[in-house]
Amino acid sequence: MSTNKPSNFQQAITGEWHGLPSVFDADGNHTGFNKVSRASVFEGDRTTYWMETNFMNSGELRNRFDLPNCRFEFGVIDSDQDRVYCGPDFVGAGRPFGMLVDSNYYSPGWNCDLKTVNLVLPERGIQVYSSLLYEGETLVSVFNGIYKVTQDHDTNPDTQAMISDFLDGERQRASQPFVLPVKEQGQWKGTFQVYDVNQEYVGDAEVVMDYQPTSLTTADVQVKVTGAIEKEYSYSRTRVNNSHSYSGDGKGSMYGNGRSYGRYLWSVQHLHGEAFKIRSRDAIIDDENSICSIWQIYKSGKEALTAFGVLEWTETEQVLKAQYVK
Repeated sequence: MSTNKPSNFQQAITGEWHGLPSVFDADGNHTGFNKVSRASVFEGDRTTYWMETNFMNSGELRNRFDLPNCRFEFGVIDSDQDRVYCGPDFVGAGRPFGMLVDSNYYSPGWNCDLKTVNLVLPERGIQVYSSLLYEGETLVSVFNGIYKVTQDHDTNPDTQAMISDFLDGERQRASQPFVLPVKEQGQWKGTFQVYDVNQEYVGDAEVVMDYQPTSLTTADVQVKVTGAIEKEYSYSRTRVNNSHSYSGDGKGSMYGNGRSYGRYLWSVQHLHGEAFKIRSRDAIIDDENSICSIWQIYKSGKEALTAFGVLEWTETEQVLKAQYVK
């Protein structure tokens, strides 16, 4: 059962969400799509989450995840502290941090434990979604994609056409790899909302990332964070296929690695000389290299802060140009 008033997050996700999440195997190979329409509906004193899917894949993953003619529908205990999923389709819970929900739940039909992150960006009318699916600690698959919200999809032909165009665009973009500008120098800049471990908002942080390619697969990055988080660090990043790594020259440098699944990159970065690390999920969300980032910050081995926002890209110049031999 729920309280008589929906949570802040429940109010933020009112409407029907439409998406075409990509499906990847554990190595990062794109295997197809899962066409989804879904909504979380607050009625009376109950919240019900429903989801209709079309699992457009073949082979092993389809055999595992396709449940034909099955409408997912499960009760939710809704609050701003926890969103508890009561089955039968999913059993577990999610933690809201403002417009972000970080969830961990089990799917009996898929025999998978899911670690799912949803971030609503109201100014863009989208939800940036990802799920890591596990057997124990073994990664089985990854789902990720962008959802767009509507309030009148069933009755408005213009809305239906807009969603159809959006899904066509997603079909083209969804399997593109997480590759940052290859030859162009520039800067990402944005404002992150910051929450503490009690899910309380503690303020905003301004993030500036100066980026300079040093080869077609490497770049040097300087990061400055001010406000609710005060930190400066740097790293050299390297990409080999969908494997990413970070290194530096000692104190003040980040070291770590990550793996991308299409447009989404999961990474862990450790700050040299401090008990400080960042677990990050980054997603390229448009054709202008805007990055939606979610940081889980750990201090002394304990979760300390959750920060998230959108970094907008500004190109300054092309630094890798045609070479000649005299």
